[in-house]
Amino acid sequence: MTIAARLKHHLEAQGLPFDMVRHPYAATASECAEAAHVPGDHLAKSVLIHLEEGPMLAVVPSNHQVDLTTLQALLSRRIGLAPEADVEEVFDDCDLGAAPPVGAAYDVPTIIDDSLSGLDKIWFEAGDHKTLIEMKGSDFDQLMQDADHGSFCCVH
Repeated sequence: MTIAARLKHHLEAQGLPFDMVRHPYAATASECAEAAHVPGDHLAKSVLIHLEEGPMLAVVPSNHQVDLTTLQALLSRRIGLAPEADVEEVFDDCDLGAAPPVGAAYDVPTIIDDSLSGLDKIWFEAGDHKTLIEMKGSDFDQLMQDADHGSFCCVH
């Protein structure tokens, strides 16, 4: 079980309790939820967004996707999905496709979908394809308190 170094440091600095949950290898967030036997709407998925001024992290439930049109309107600026090379650069201590949703640990502005607030429990990638972080929803809400919030996801 591994946790990305910057994520671990950030979580420990925040002093919020969390557990690590091991699961069989899963390539996508939806497969991860299934492999770890957690509800897809309680697994936070990270999507790196390209803005002219730099990357931004959009966080949605694993069984949803970012509605780019809605997010673009919400942000009042042109956006697009960041290229894979940018994801590798920003999350250089993580496996590709296993980026945690905690943008603050990577100095990346973050926007989180409203559907992930106020949950009883939440899970998210720890930085590899075999480990999740599990937290109480109230602790996750506190962890993400500096992120922007909005409604910008849609079902796959």
